[in-house]
Amino acid sequence: YLGGGEKRIEKHHAKGKMTARERIDFLLDTPEAAIEIGAFAGDGMYKEHGGCPSGGVVVKIGKVSGKQCIVVANDATVKAGAWFPITGKKNLRAQEIAIENKLPIIYLVDSAGVYLPMQDEIFPDKEHFGRIFRNNAVMSSMGITQIAAVMGSCVAGGAYLPIMSDEAIIVEKTGSIFLAGSYLVKAAIGETIDNETLGGATTHTEISGVTDYKAKDDKDALTKIQNIMDKIGDFDTAGFSRKKALKPKLEPNDIFGILPKKRSDQYDMMQIIERLVDGSDFEEYKKGYGETIITGYARIDGWAVGIVANQRKIVKTKKGEMQFGGVIYSDSADKATRFIANCNQKKIPLVFLQDVTGFMVGSKSEHGGIIKDGAKMVNAVSNSVVPKFTIIIGNSYGAGNYAMCGKAYDPRLIVAWPSAELAVMGGTQAAKVLAQI
Repeated sequence: YLGGGEKRIEKHHAKGKMTARERIDFLLDTPEAAIEIGAFAGDGMYKEHGGCPSGGVVVKIGKVSGKQCIVVANDATVKAGAWFPITGKKNLRAQEIAIENKLPIIYLVDSAGVYLPMQDEIFPDKEHFGRIFRNNAVMSSMGITQIAAVMGSCVAGGAYLPIMSDEAIIVEKTGSIFLAGSYLVKAAIGETIDNETLGGATTHTEISGVTDYKAKDDKDALTKIQNIMDKIGDFDTAGFSRKKALKPKLEPNDIFGILPKKRSDQYDMMQIIERLVDGSDFEEYKKGYGETIITGYARIDGWAVGIVANQRKIVKTKKGEMQFGGVIYSDSADKATRFIANCNQKKIPLVFLQDVTGFMVGSKSEHGGIIKDGAKMVNAVSNSVVPKFTIIIGNSYGAGNYAMCGKAYDPRLIVAWPSAELAVMGGTQAAKVLAQI
């Protein structure tokens, strides 16, 4: 959360600039209620380049002037806000969230552009830097509000971002926009000019017309954004059922005592669900069938939702078969498939609670058509049109990740608890397979 460190923050403040996190906190109505996206992005990466805390960009969902929106702020204390590969990925994810949820998006720009030593990993491909501007155009066609405040450098290809937003603000003396800085201009065409004259606030508000507003400092720019957001209209509601929210009757903090320390240990997922949903009220679907997956209806924050969750305790079927918790069997896959289809039919958003070790293996399962039943579940998740949200509570292994709406299946938001682990298979199993090979 310190970005490039205390010394760089001090240097930043000395220029009269706020940090990325300070800017967002000033902008939001209630910063403490905001949801941060990808806080640990870049953790442990690019050590040979000095690291990239939080991916060099801070992204939060919160309210500005009463309107829910997503804010993307370059952290100029990290390599002058330069774009590492992970920075591009995080920015694209923020835009994806804005597009899927029709959220206004605010860009607080303070970036030196692509991190040149790694340009081959951020520049030319489909999901690289250029995709940002394609998304700008797509969001514009969808009527999604985009506001950009240039509070530092905005160079090279990044210079297109403010002009492709609906409205652009630039801060005097610290903000600058140009395709090439003064040194490159001198080298390329021999022209001698300073950066402020080339692409400063006065140039772009009074000569080029690239930006719409000139701000005297960071706080003035952020206040202008608040004033703009105060006047924008709302999208029509999506039509999903919502009532007054209720707190769970059972204490949510009890979850800390329910989750075991070892991921291989059993626990009752129903106890987790009852501490997450409104009034601890959960109407289970097909309760006695396919019990290694729990399905049912509830409300979260007043919203009607369908919950698909892996049961982590061993269950005994009516046929007398013992089934391992966290494993998807043919009957549980069949149940989940039908439930997902029902939620789409009734226009009910889906919440997946993952703690899955995969599909059941062995001759009995293969002869019973586990691949066929698993494919049906994956198909249902893939073709689901209602909003999907995924919480990875514990294990998220192999094809189980796919069937339970992993990242590849377009959940609106995906959250991993500290107890989560994602892998093709567990470490012990992987070691045994490799030993046999």
